[in-house]
Amino acid sequence: MATRTALVGGGATGIGFATAGQLALAGHRVVITGRRADALDAAAAELRAGTGGDVHWLAGDLADPVATAAVAAEVTGRYGSPDILVLNAGGPPPGRILQIDDEQWQSAFGLLLLGPLTLARLTLPRMAARGFGRVVFLTSTAVRQPQPDLALSVVLRSAVTAAAKLLAREYAAEGVTVNCVAPGPTATRRREQILTARATATGRTHADLDAEDAASVPAGRAGRPAEIGAAVTFLASAEASYVNGTVLTVDGGRTETI
Repeated sequence: MATRTALVGGGATGIGFATAGQLALAGHRVVITGRRADALDAAAAELRAGTGGDVHWLAGDLADPVATAAVAAEVTGRYGSPDILVLNAGGPPPGRILQIDDEQWQSAFGLLLLGPLTLARLTLPRMAARGFGRVVFLTSTAVRQPQPDLALSVVLRSAVTAAAKLLAREYAAEGVTVNCVAPGPTATRRREQILTARATATGRTHADLDAEDAASVPAGRAGRPAEIGAAVTFLASAEASYVNGTVLTVDGGRTETI
């Protein structure tokens, strides 16, 4: 298999970290990015030790288009333009739709939509010129089955899903695919944040809400980050060349829509 360069957003923790590990195990050169240099440095060292892979890091705020362009330029200068782009960002704060103020909408818009689209605009044409490219957006099953207390995620990740569908048509004939992976409940700090917010809002215990959430999944548990990373790694592979413009749900069977 040819060595590809993969740029993974939010790669220091959670699903991004697990995805970087899966891509490294698959033999790719991996560059993780995020805002905190110290966390990225520690994560890259852990990934190298755990996978034996070629893992690097670059710090940058991918919610800021100027910083995003700088990250894209630095990755390209050091390792070549990415062949695989994993557009993953930490989830925005929980909240119901009329509780969210303008500043929160603007911040989440940059984080979830504007920054990722900037990266896509800078990298997809180069992928097409080389005849290979894989773009994977990490979204959420809340796009398909909205959850009222995750309004920012529902609204903006729905927009991300629509953007990915449009992008999937742009360079499909040149070997570039664009897909989404929509995780369900996954054992990350993000899930803990959501459960804590629900406990505060309802007066119920975190333990009760945790058990109730797990029971709502036919598999009977939250997912493991590596399971999400494995789905991303498949979509990033040469074998997935005819999978384009789709949403791969990874949620233990919880989403009820057909």
